[in-house]
Amino acid sequence: MPGYRTGGEEVLIQGNIACAEGAITAGCKFYAAYPITPASEIMNHLAKRMSEGFIQMEDEIASIASVIGASWAGKKAMTATSGPGFSLMQENIGYAAMTETPCVIVDVQRAGPSTGQATKVAQGDVFQSRFGSNGDYETIVLAPSSAQEMYDLTVEAFNMAERFRTPVILLADETIGRVREEAELGPRNVIDRKSEPTEEPFGEGSPMPSFGMGCNLLITGSTHDSKGYRRAQDAETQRWLSEKLRKKVEDHKKELFKYELINEEAENVFVSFGIEARACEEACRALDFGLLKLNTIFPFDFDEVSKLLEGKKAFVVELNYGQLAMLVRNCSDDVRSITKTNGEPMGPKEIIGEVKKWM
Repeated sequence: MPGYRTGGEEVLIQGNIACAEGAITAGCKFYAAYPITPASEIMNHLAKRMSEGFIQMEDEIASIASVIGASWAGKKAMTATSGPGFSLMQENIGYAAMTETPCVIVDVQRAGPSTGQATKVAQGDVFQSRFGSNGDYETIVLAPSSAQEMYDLTVEAFNMAERFRTPVILLADETIGRVREEAELGPRNVIDRKSEPTEEPFGEGSPMPSFGMGCNLLITGSTHDSKGYRRAQDAETQRWLSEKLRKKVEDHKKELFKYELINEEAENVFVSFGIEARACEEACRALDFGLLKLNTIFPFDFDEVSKLLEGKKAFVVELNYGQLAMLVRNCSDDVRSITKTNGEPMGPKEIIGEVKKWM
């Protein structure tokens, strides 16, 4: 589409459309979703960009279910939603984790709970992105803070999904989804799926086969062995499987946990993500603060954050009642939580005013 693919030149683009373009670059061949503000631009754009493999579903439950099915049919697949729809997807996100199904889920957060404010910004889905489904499982959650990162991290989300055979969540927010700014689109390193027949589709390091390869695939959310057979009463299989699902992400935590550190010598440090990281970066200049901008929220590297905050005061800025701050408090005894939950972003001047109350 002219105006979006420029061979590496910068273009003026909305964050949500940059996400859609990132999916195309990553090789997305199936997209299913239900219209929901403020994520609908992703669906609208992919409806134009994808000649096939696009479908509007009747609801978010059907959307994530069809994405899982498409992935097992051999296609890179994605859906996008906002908080209420993300809630509806949680059972099947847990199913995707249990069945080691690579897929990408984009959550463009809005003010909640429930229907909340459809056109207003919030960052209240942090814990939902990690603990939304039942049981013990791991997720990879990336947090873009610009249109550029909406593009880049969407590509990275697909790469991580393929590499680790797991659902990956892109946790954006309304303002980042709808911001219009310059971004460089163009080629990126892409991990393609290595699909081949195997008798143990859930074995350690097994390739992911697809339906039609003659593997007699059994894809069950019940506890299962390496061949996919149900072992719902077997304690050892449950231990093996849950440990396998955990370790395949946890063992790569150092690699997966990405962040940017600005003014690392500062004694006071903002910790933030998404649109509020942008506001904090501006506030840093006025206060001579540092900034720890999280590009990855989960897996959260508590050891690394503890080192980065050692001997410093941390000011955690977010558009919720302190979900990220609850994590950071495990890394430092000197944490201050700056929050806002009225559906409006917190600008640099407001952040500076809140900091001065603590100083």
